Amino acid sequence: MDVSIVVPIHNEEGNLLRLQQEIQSTMDATGRSYEVLLVDDGSKDRSIEIIRQMVASDSKIKLVELRRNYGQTAAMQAGIDFATGEVVVTLDGDLQNDPADVPMMLGKIDDGYDLIHGWRKDRKDAWVSRKLPSKIANWIISKTTGFPIHDLGCTLKAIRRDIASELNLYGEMHRFIPIIAHQRGARCCEVVTNHRARVHGTTKYGIDRTFRVLLDLITVWYMLKFFASPMKLFGGVGLGTVVASGLCLMAAVAMKLFGGVDITGNPMFLLSAIGGLASIQFFSLGLLGEVCSRVYFKTSKLDHYAVRHTLGFESTVGLRVASTEGRQAA
Repeated sequence: MDVSIVVPIHNEEGNLLRLQQEIQSTMDATGRSYEVLLVDDGSKDRSIEIIRQMVASDSKIKLVELRRNYGQTAAMQAGIDFATGEVVVTLDGDLQNDPADVPMMLGKIDDGYDLIHGWRKDRKDAWVSRKLPSKIANWIISKTTGFPIHDLGCTLKAIRRDIASELNLYGEMHRFIPIIAHQRGARCCEVVTNHRARVHGTTKYGIDRTFRVLLDLITVWYMLKFFASPMKLFGGVGLGTVVASGLCLMAAVAMKLFGGVDITGNPMFLLSAIGGLASIQFFSLGLLGEVCSRVYFKTSKLDHYAVRHTLGFESTVGLRVASTEGRQAA
């Protein structure tokens, strides 16, 4: 299978048939073999019934039905897990993403990129509730992570299978796929894509989601900077509290010796004691984090590095590479 198109679906009964027609006409023209995985994320309308009819009439359509509404990230992860194509394309089910952009993105993959993510430059959404919060969030995320990007919220992406298999999505993490993949060494490219106004159904996003995305940003920042070595973060903070505690203690002693101030009721002495206890907690968190990170990499069978190519190795080394790739795929 050349391409797997993953589409999370939640209450999109009015868009499904047109979506099928557009994907079919676009992909048939490419001459590539493909499959379309429609992941029903607990729809309450007739979406699941329509998808079943689509599966019966078209062998390229496949259904992944979730037991309840888990959210777009979980639905996207489920689709990626069931995908069999060499390239995984993610697409919204509301027809705002244009399937006609997929061949262009596949062409970029053929040029050697590992992940292509869309930029809705001319976005057809409400300014106050959608576009403005998105611009602010994208600016903050870009500055925080150091990853230049204009539109993390665009679902339309094309990802090589070996990169997609390494993703572990939860929360609102589907937005951070390009950043997570870049951290794993993927060659990423942002392209301008067509964005259309919603015709049927209602949006599932509101301004409240911006705050959840910013909270997930803290997690992503930690994963990028300190996931493999948490002691660098917690130990650094612990050293800072040790220094602050020592300075407060020295100030309390000086006030006692030269000013006659009672040390037991001196706020500086209390701050010194609190700082000492805090430093112990931060060092403990760092040690626990180090243990947890090592347990994670060992039990998940995922190395903290990624191999792109190997050349000229003997067969025994090749077995090691094959074993590594197998663990990453798992």
